[in-house]
Amino acid sequence: MPELPDITVYVERLRAYAVGAKVTRLRLLSPFVLRTVEPPVAATEGRAIRAVTAIGKRIVLELDSELYMVIHLMIAGRLRWREPGPVAPNKLTLAQLELSSGTLLLTEASPKKRASIHLIAGRAGLAEHDRGGIDVFASSDEAVAAALRRDNHTVKRALTDPAVLSGIGNAYSDEILHDARLSPFKQTQKLAVDEMATLIASIRTVLRTWTDRLRAEVGTGFPDKVTAFHAAMAVHGRYGKPCPRCGSPVQRIRYADNEANYCATCQNAGKLLADRSLSQLLKKDWPKTLDDLETLKKDARVKAGTKSSR
Repeated sequence: MPELPDITVYVERLRAYAVGAKVTRLRLLSPFVLRTVEPPVAATEGRAIRAVTAIGKRIVLELDSELYMVIHLMIAGRLRWREPGPVAPNKLTLAQLELSSGTLLLTEASPKKRASIHLIAGRAGLAEHDRGGIDVFASSDEAVAAALRRDNHTVKRALTDPAVLSGIGNAYSDEILHDARLSPFKQTQKLAVDEMATLIASIRTVLRTWTDRLRAEVGTGFPDKVTAFHAAMAVHGRYGKPCPRCGSPVQRIRYADNEANYCATCQNAGKLLADRSLSQLLKKDWPKTLDDLETLKKDARVKAGTKSSR
């Protein structure tokens, strides 16, 4: 799912490409992408785009007379920009916003089609899309700490909760926790004062660093390669690869539809976090440390070699 760094770059480039342009047509190619009935799609035609902003992970196009188009990319949704002229949609295209300056495409490379568009009249309706998470760059350290400690959750869950902090998801929470040297399972209300200070600093550092990196990659173009996986990331999407800080293999735990990637050495004193499904399966054989894990893998290789030799 595109997170704060990706959304920030999308917003910046849309401001450069679309602000001041008039809407020629909003063309829907999927019957499910538009989640509102009023105002009608035709209400967008002829109106100019006055501003582009974001609410968390949602991109907001403000048209004349306080008409708003709210785009939520979800996991697999992406935006594409095409120069003025006819644009042939493909099977991934959910909608085309045809403007006097070019065409904005909303695509989704997933059969589940979770990406959405809401058309909203008036600021009051727009406020309903704000989940309440605070902006870490516009808030004091005390406000961020209070938000994180409001409920006693794992720090991974708190970072990714849109009602706590705005714009952070699975990928950058992994990177933040690695930078802060904190276990994903650490409870927010048990964070020491210095741990909280380090965490807040890491949140801002990681988000700012990646926003700058993505901004530099795009330059004056449009972000066409938005992904949650980058080779330069420390732990996210790098299961089994060496931690750039200590060299230990990156570990992961899976839960629900998500997973957490972490370094056991840097973030949990060398101890492995229990993956619920695997730890329940292995029970007392579940490895507690990296050394135990290597022993388990070695034994498995020996057993496999013995079977193949028979």
